[in-house]
Amino acid sequence: QVALVESGGGLVQAGDSLKLSCASSGGAFSAYGVGWFRQAPGKEREFVAAITWNGGLTKYTDSVKGRFTVSKDNAKNLAYLQMNNLNPKDTAVYYCAATANRWNTVVSDGGYLYWGQGTQVTVSS
Repeated sequence: QVALVESGGGLVQAGDSLKLSCASSGGAFSAYGVGWFRQAPGKEREFVAAITWNGGLTKYTDSVKGRFTVSKDNAKNLAYLQMNNLNPKDTAVYYCAATANRWNTVVSDGGYLYWGQGTQVTVSS
């Protein structure tokens, strides 16, 4: 099994940046694709970004495209979500997840095998 822990969240102002980290222990993290999801108060969990196991492909939801960058460092068992130009709509608990499924399923949270506990990102206006 794979255990994931997110970190790097916090309280920032609109326009600021944050870099979230997803640390892995157990299992072959390098062989898994990684997805980032977020859940705002009163809303369903939504897909944010994903990266293939080797970093060859990335995908972003439209609302973060051009502002967020997902990356993966297999040598360190880490995945990242760089978030730039944050706005209040980005306020949510952010989760990382690991999947062994095919690339075309990454936007669906049901396809992920392992999840972290989340890290809070709050963006004030």
